[in-house]
Amino acid sequence: MTFARNVIIIILVIHDPNLHIPMYFFLGNLSVLEILITTSIIPKILVSLLLGNKSISYPGCLSQCYFFFFLGSSDFVLLTVMSYDRYMAICNPLQYPVIMRFEFCLWLVIGCYAVSFFGTILPTNLVTNLSFCGRNQIGHFFCDSLALMKLACTDLNLVALISFFSSSVIVVGSLISTIISYVNIITVIVQIPSSSGRQRAFSTCSSHLIVDSLEYSSCIFMYVQLSGNNPSTNKIVSLINIVLTPLLSPFIFSLRNKQMKDAVKTIFIKHAVY
Repeated sequence: MTFARNVIIIILVIHDPNLHIPMYFFLGNLSVLEILITTSIIPKILVSLLLGNKSISYPGCLSQCYFFFFLGSSDFVLLTVMSYDRYMAICNPLQYPVIMRFEFCLWLVIGCYAVSFFGTILPTNLVTNLSFCGRNQIGHFFCDSLALMKLACTDLNLVALISFFSSSVIVVGSLISTIISYVNIITVIVQIPSSSGRQRAFSTCSSHLIVDSLEYSSCIFMYVQLSGNNPSTNKIVSLINIVLTPLLSPFIFSLRNKQMKDAVKTIFIKHAVY
């Protein structure tokens, strides 16, 4: 269901000319990230559940660890870019078409991946250089960096500090930027004289706020801290990021949107006529 919903959004954004605007361009990229994040984790979970094979190779484990954090970090930075897009559309509508050109939007998306790459490469590299001993049994349903560090036989002070700093810069930094954008947005919305105008403006931001709240609260709870949580609690919170949010975000972001519904109807009518 996660894969299907996000693929539908990508197809609609590509094929419907009415959706060729920055907001839907970013939504399409967000759907790509959601597909990649779930693909890096869920297939292995399904194999473990269906076949009972709970082992994973060492290179596979490290790859899963890196891609999860690289893609997750890209997700957070992209959410910040989306909040900036809404800020420009609502607070600076006259400058919006000039500033938010396709080339600029493309560079913003490339910047999301670049920031995430450089922000996660060092902590992940430090984790790969750890010495592991014992039974090498991970207390998690995927290769989470916190669970991996608990298996290490070497000193973890430096790794934990750098991981905390990296998580704080990406997650908290993007959260602060997002909050600043929405504070300005809400300030402008409450000054709109007509209630219908306020409702229209707020409806374009409410879905962003719901998904932002889910993702930021769960990740800050797990990673932006120096002391660890209860492993069982981490597993439950991880499910929100890995399963629940990618499953619900296409519906929250797009499939409730009138333009997306119209695009679905248009595509189905075209294929029916064809």
